[in-house]
Amino acid sequence: MSERKYGPDSLQENVGVLKSRMGTFYPGSHVIFRGHDLHRDLKDMDWMALYVFGITGRRFSEQQLRLLHALWTYTSYPDVRLWNNRVAALAGSARSTGTLGMAAALAVSEASIYGGGNYTRAVRFLVFAREHVAAGGDLAECVHQELKRNRSMAGYGRPLVNGDERNPHILALAEELELDQGVYLRMALEIEQILLASRMRIKMNYVGLSAALVADMSFSPREFYLFAFPAFLAGMPPGFIEASERTEGTLYPLACDDVLYEGESCRPWLKSGNDVPI
Repeated sequence: MSERKYGPDSLQENVGVLKSRMGTFYPGSHVIFRGHDLHRDLKDMDWMALYVFGITGRRFSEQQLRLLHALWTYTSYPDVRLWNNRVAALAGSARSTGTLGMAAALAVSEASIYGGGNYTRAVRFLVFAREHVAAGGDLAECVHQELKRNRSMAGYGRPLVNGDERNPHILALAEELELDQGVYLRMALEIEQILLASRMRIKMNYVGLSAALVADMSFSPREFYLFAFPAFLAGMPPGFIEASERTEGTLYPLACDDVLYEGESCRPWLKSGNDVPI
């Protein structure tokens, strides 16, 4: 990657021209996708394969792609009680459009505590921990220092239950595909044992396991973050559709008596510009 230049000269160099190493659309002719003709060279590529190729610039084996598909499939929950799915469903209840509802739901999926905000943190810690151990450091000490700094560890623990129903299925598939022997996965499982032996007794969650598996495929933190972006998407349209078919505004209605209000007591509302009560 070339060194970035800043200042007015860098702006002047880019006036009237867009240089891209990623792709170009030639209207009426063809499309270049990372140096390949999209409709000729990549026309038979699986969508997941194309997606991760766009992110990483690398090709993946059929086994790896199958596991990557599962990381999306196994977390597609059509339950509108979940924070991000609720946004999509409320959009349907309010008669917004599906695109707006899905986009808003994906945006809030970045939640830093229990959503996508943990993706990059999880991979970064695994990379850091591996380097620490390779330099002669102790993994348990590394884990305890991380907890001391952040009071939590990305990829471990869960707000509602201590455990993750997705992980046994993901691990079983990884074993079937012979993708369960990577160094990061072994380290992630060792970290789980360290945490279980501590006073916290917390288990690895979906993010921790996914981070380890993709790190063993050489995904960087940013690449994992971009890969995981649509992970919840398949569970969102069902909730949007169902809410759209209900009476408008009846999803999660809130009665006035359920609102804890500590402001001024009841008072008349006045019309703007005069003292006549409404």
